[in-house]
Amino acid sequence: MEDISLHILDVAENGIIAGANLVEIDVAEDVERDILDVVIRDNGRGMPPEFLKNVLDPFVTTRTTRKVGLGLSLFQQAAQDADGNLIIESTVGEGTKVQATMSYAHIDRKPLGNMVATILALVEGNPDVDFVYTHSRNGKQYKLDTRDLRIQLEEIPINTPAVIALIEDDLKSGLQGIN
Repeated sequence: MEDISLHILDVAENGIIAGANLVEIDVAEDVERDILDVVIRDNGRGMPPEFLKNVLDPFVTTRTTRKVGLGLSLFQQAAQDADGNLIIESTVGEGTKVQATMSYAHIDRKPLGNMVATILALVEGNPDVDFVYTHSRNGKQYKLDTRDLRIQLEEIPINTPAVIALIEDDLKSGLQGIN
């Protein structure tokens, strides 16, 4: 995968496939401390301990359409390439947390990528799932919580084109505000 936002998309989609109706994505950029921290949490089925201990093996997958699952192992490699690590915690019946921490300024760190497109793809493609996206950079923070949006929208579906356009504008201005 070319950038970190695509890893985030992959992990979030895995949570949704595992039955999550809430996915939380936290991106923390701390340039002064040279840390990029990405956390994706879901309230899906979770993984049993015997599966969890092998989940980073590319030949371990729950998919029936193919025999390899490269997403998490590639995310781990991306973190390690930037002097970081990937930690996965999961509890059956509660969900999964994937955390990648890496050196922000490392020459081999992949670019963060297009977080606006990533969040929009998740919201638009999964209208029955709630997303909480928090992005901080050097102490400034932006947050999008679709649960709050749903209250304001009442009966209007969150993935209607007009709502998606409003979310896109909010994401762009919010992320611009923390840069």
